[in-house]
Amino acid sequence: MTNYTDQELINSLQKGNEQAMDILFRRHYSFICKSVYRILKDTNLAEDIAQEVFFGLWKKRDNLNITTSVQAYLKRAAVNKSLNFIRDQKVKFDDEEKMPVLSNRESTTQQQLEADDLQQLINVTIDSLPERCRMVFTLSRFEEMSYKEIADKLDISIKTVENQISKALKVLRAALSQHDR
Repeated sequence: MTNYTDQELINSLQKGNEQAMDILFRRHYSFICKSVYRILKDTNLAEDIAQEVFFGLWKKRDNLNITTSVQAYLKRAAVNKSLNFIRDQKVKFDDEEKMPVLSNRESTTQQQLEADDLQQLINVTIDSLPERCRMVFTLSRFEEMSYKEIADKLDISIKTVENQISKALKVLRAALSQHDR
C-alpha cells in the first residue's frame, strides 16, 4: 500500500482504511511539522498541531473533497490551525487583561453580549481572509510583529506586508460597517 498515490490513499481513507491514514501520516507528518514550526517557532506546538491536522483528516474522511494535492490541503489546514492558535492565545491574554474591567458594575449583560457578538464577527472575518492576508494580519495584530519582522519571517517585501494589512483592514471595516447597521 506504500506505493499508492496520495489520491488513492485518500480514496481508501474515505472507506475507513486505517492503514491508508497511517501511510499518509508517515508520508506528510514531517512536512506539516516544518510548516507549523515556521509560523509558531515551537517544536512541541508544531507536533501537536500537526497531529490535530491528521486527526481532523481522519474525522472528516467521509466528507473529504480535496481539490488540490493532499500535501497542499494538509499544509493549508496546518497554517489555518496555527493562525487560529495564535488568535486564540491572543484572545485569552486579552480576556485576562480585561477581567477586572468586565467584573466592574458598569458592564451590563447587554454590553457583554454585544461585545461577544462583535468579537465573533471579527474572528469570522479574520478567518475568511485569504491565507497570506490572514497570516500577515495575524502576525501583525496578534503577535505584534513589525512589518519588517513579518516580511523577513514570510520572505516577502515590506510593501507586500503593507498591502496585505491594508486589504485585511478594508475587509474588517466593511464587515464592521455592516454590523453597525
